[in-house]
Amino acid sequence: MKPDSINVFMGQTPNASEHGGLVDHMLGFVHWFMLVLLIGWSTYLIIAFWRFRNTKTKKADYHGFRGHATTHIEIGVAIVEAILLLGFAFPLWARQADEYPTSPDTIRLRALGEKFLWNFQYPGADMMLSTWHLNYVDGATNTTGKDLHDPNGKDDFVNPGTMKLPVGRPVIVDVATKDVIHNLALVPMRAAQDATPGVKSHMWFKPTKTGTWDIICGQLCGPGHAQMKANLEVVEGKEYDDWAKEQSATALKKITDAAAAAPKPAAH
Repeated sequence: MKPDSINVFMGQTPNASEHGGLVDHMLGFVHWFMLVLLIGWSTYLIIAFWRFRNTKTKKADYHGFRGHATTHIEIGVAIVEAILLLGFAFPLWARQADEYPTSPDTIRLRALGEKFLWNFQYPGADMMLSTWHLNYVDGATNTTGKDLHDPNGKDDFVNPGTMKLPVGRPVIVDVATKDVIHNLALVPMRAAQDATPGVKSHMWFKPTKTGTWDIICGQLCGPGHAQMKANLEVVEGKEYDDWAKEQSATALKKITDAAAAAPKPAAH
């Protein structure tokens, strides 16, 4: 039986990212370890309750437990936790740090949270995201607060409520918030990142299968927290490229048309 088979039994969403296998493997060991502890300590409590139950001949014991079994068990638990940390968590963290994607096909986007929805800003054909600032946010014309004077943002486009990605290509997501703390939780990608006010955070992963899943907010953020959901859609590369090209061209045309329609300054 595989160590992570218990994850399936507990209803965990199937993995859809390249690094997720190691995460599931570690989680499987943790679940089995906790199951052993549950059975062990439950058995001990039942024996203790039975052995030391209230009887007619009550007699106080002023010495307590005289063996060393509990000390050995505590040492064993500490050893297993150290193995999980050194054998799984540290290598996974090192891999994520050392293999940070820099290839030309890397997709970079911005996820901006607010009460109670997600907006996703994509770069255009130049593959460069514009800078952004909270002061630039305009609910009617600039929902993501991008710098309209940044040339990198002229062909950027926003896809509200849906994060669309290509399969088999690394993805870097910049995560930010307009108001309170949120958390961008992509469960099938085994990735999550807090969106903290005043902090520009990021995470990366590589999707390995196509499909559609829910995106949730993993941080309690207010009365509408339970409704703060979006969609994660992973499609084939060509479908994504065609979609992104069309969206980018539309966004650039809007910027160009607006600039052309703006009143010219009077000549002196």
